[in-house]
Amino acid sequence: MTAASLDTTAKTSAERGALARARLLRGLLPALSLALVLAAIAWLNPRAISYFGFSLMLNLAIPIALATIAQMFVIAGNELDLSIGTFVGFVGCVTATWLKDAPLIGVAILLGSIGIYALLGALIHLRNLPSIVVTLGMSFVWQGLAILVLPKPGGKAPDWLLATMSFKPPFIPFPIIAALLIGLVVHFGLMRTSYGVILRGSGGNPAALKRAGWSLLRTKIVLFALAGLFGVLSGMALIGITTSADANIGNGYTLLAIAGVILGGGEFVGGRVSPIGAVIGALTLALAASPLLTFMHIPPDWQVAANGAILIIVLAARVLISRKER
Repeated sequence: MTAASLDTTAKTSAERGALARARLLRGLLPALSLALVLAAIAWLNPRAISYFGFSLMLNLAIPIALATIAQMFVIAGNELDLSIGTFVGFVGCVTATWLKDAPLIGVAILLGSIGIYALLGALIHLRNLPSIVVTLGMSFVWQGLAILVLPKPGGKAPDWLLATMSFKPPFIPFPIIAALLIGLVVHFGLMRTSYGVILRGSGGNPAALKRAGWSLLRTKIVLFALAGLFGVLSGMALIGITTSADANIGNGYTLLAIAGVILGGGEFVGGRVSPIGAVIGALTLALAASPLLTFMHIPPDWQVAANGAILIIVLAARVLISRKER
């Protein structure tokens, strides 16, 4: 073997090593972001790092994580859902009224709303419509329906839902356990099963999937139905925590869900998503959205801007890492 070939082999090995390190760093970025937020909270207020502190800080982590997973399924199909926030609010209003007073009707309404989500997926695919436009229009529909169901704040969560969301296991706070379960279950279903590969393939390489004989229409329907299912779970979890409902209660969840998916390593194109990363992103946002910024004495009017700055910093880090992968 000549010196030139040895140099080439060494260079190739070095490039592969650098590429592997860049991919590992990219995969660890969501966890590193969460660790940095936790470290900042521990430095600013050490007493918050406790069972009670985590229970309080992560009070809304479960509905945020569920809404983020719902958005993740839509993004996995190269689409975007701008109605998930108002949909969560609609589900909350139904949960605090019909599901409490007439459970059968409430369940029927919630199942019907999941069916509407599935039909949206079919409409977007069959008519080749921009999902942003369709879901933006649906956001007004869900908002209007929520106001019709509950014109003013009120209602009450069902007792079984209150008991579930107030569960206090020993040692580890319930929001952390629930987030871990959500991430692991969705990760197994989407990343470790053959049909999960097909669902991700509808966004990653739809042409190849179609040539293999799989129906893109069916995958789109399934992805949107799953988004509707997790949106329903998010709305129910939110009401189980807040105990009552408001037609505007979930409006902020649309941007939080999108940010959680991207913060967790997801991409807007290519079907590239990470369920565990999305849940970690949701936890990071839940901690940064209020506890961290409150401890930093940032006024509430500036907290939204601060959240945006955190997201931009993480995305900038991802761009730098992505360049090293090329």
